[in-house]
Amino acid sequence: MQRRHFLKNTLKTAGLGAAGIAAAPFVSTAKAQETITWDMVTSWPKNFPALGTGANDFAARIERLSAGRMRVRVHGAGEMVPPLEVFDAVAAGTAEMGHSASYYWRGKLAASQFFTAVPFGMNTTETNAWLYHGGGQELWDEVYAKHNLKPFPVGNTGTQMAGWFKKEINSLEDMQGLKLRLPGLAGEAMNRIGVTTVNMPGSEIFTSLQTGVLDAADWVGPYNDLAFGLHEVADYYYTSAWNEPSAILEGTVNLDAWNELPDDLKAVVTEAARASNLAMISEFAFRNAQALDTLVDEHGVQLRSFPEDVMAALHEASKEVIQEQVDDDADSAKVYESYIAFQKLVRRFSDVGEFAYLKAREQVGA
Repeated sequence: MQRRHFLKNTLKTAGLGAAGIAAAPFVSTAKAQETITWDMVTSWPKNFPALGTGANDFAARIERLSAGRMRVRVHGAGEMVPPLEVFDAVAAGTAEMGHSASYYWRGKLAASQFFTAVPFGMNTTETNAWLYHGGGQELWDEVYAKHNLKPFPVGNTGTQMAGWFKKEINSLEDMQGLKLRLPGLAGEAMNRIGVTTVNMPGSEIFTSLQTGVLDAADWVGPYNDLAFGLHEVADYYYTSAWNEPSAILEGTVNLDAWNELPDDLKAVVTEAARASNLAMISEFAFRNAQALDTLVDEHGVQLRSFPEDVMAALHEASKEVIQEQVDDDADSAKVYESYIAFQKLVRRFSDVGEFAYLKAREQVGA
């Protein structure tokens, strides 16, 4: 394999400098010796709330936990590579790391979609349990190794909204012919019920809705949607979170670069990913609550849920799409077998635990 990253990233003998010391406060100048410098390409605008800043957070944690031995330079979408070419860039060694969402790569690796979101699948807590304790990470490693990549969960948006619509949806008939931005398995399911779906970077959604290229769009949730101003170009905000009950943010490392790291720095990257995963989940829970109040109370956004016939059709279409993929792709079959078995395992306690509590809280008005 090509080893361009090795030539590009030979160990650099240099002091940290003021910026490096600020990012890694535990490093004394006496210990500022050899530093491994990597590049991270992302699918997000630079410093975009939670997603872009999540990439920055991951990089900063690596530098801090490594006591300055390892630095990661973060590049926003389009700075080194286009936002939807992160997978190829990291696999080829153009950059050592990537920060994105795995369902963007469905045309290259069908099984990748199960490592972002599964329609009517597991929530965030359940998904993390599968990855960390149910064999999910091992399967992710196995599938991605074929593409010269080492993956990590480095964040999660939590439950996402179903999207912004320019018109109200009162029946399945109202969905026919709509042009909707929605990636992954959920996008394929939407196609089955008469919607035309497209995948595009988040930075293009506002203009596409404004100009009529799109009639509706999924992005993330209140925090990110408010930042993009989507409430200015669509009135109806659908809460029927069937499409992404959990949405993993993916960190990738070029496998050649990963294998060249000493074991202690591999541990640093691994623990930085775990910490960044938790940090993003917590941030979204807080920021989404704030942003939802702003959207509804200050901007008059109208919250809606899909009618029963739409949800029923989406459920059937989702099952069909997943089954066809499992039948056609051995990796997808292996990953989904693990995923659905774990969902069945945790479902019973989720129902008598979290779900039962939420119903009880609602019942008493607490």
